[in-house]
Amino acid sequence: MKKLLLWSFIIGLLGILSILLCNWWVVASTRSQIYTIDEVPVQKVVLVLGTSKLIRGKYQNPYFNSRIETAAALYKKGKVKHFILSGDNGRKSYNEPEDMQNALLKAGIPESAITLDYAGFRTLDSVVRCSKIFGQDQFVIISQSFHTPRALFIANAYGLDATAVNTEEIWPGLLTKTDIREYLSRCKAVLDLYILRKQPKFLGKKEKVVIS
Repeated sequence: MKKLLLWSFIIGLLGILSILLCNWWVVASTRSQIYTIDEVPVQKVVLVLGTSKLIRGKYQNPYFNSRIETAAALYKKGKVKHFILSGDNGRKSYNEPEDMQNALLKAGIPESAITLDYAGFRTLDSVVRCSKIFGQDQFVIISQSFHTPRALFIANAYGLDATAVNTEEIWPGLLTKTDIREYLSRCKAVLDLYILRKQPKFLGKKEKVVIS
């Protein structure tokens, strides 16, 4: 029984250390690539990572709204020329890319400056497809501060020249369920990239992005 308890303690300790190490690696290695809207270098393309427009089907999702606001602000400040909106469209009743497009159109962004990626089922898919499908190896990523380090970490692993702009904090100073889940997601990213060698769910033929 003592040996069992000892091994359980050792395994649990190693698990905690692994989580802490993965999180440190992801955050520390990408910190210098994250900018404010005013400071970010000018790029042609911005990759907006998808999330649901509504929470529980009826409440506005502040994460969605803040990503749209940040994306529109980048365009209006002349920091980017074209949007790739990447999100989940795994079923007919759920379409993150088109929801983002509709919101940007309402914000005054021209449709000609928007390309939709319907197969951004997860962050790895969105980042890799931006390069392999849409031919963009240099771009700005928009998401929340808990999310951008992982997206940049994936981009770095594929040798892409990516920077990021964090949206405005929704609940500053609070540790949310999403923050806690992200700790595990960063570990999964390390596992997917360097051990499992996972690829996007769908690739398919390349699509041309016309940037005016």
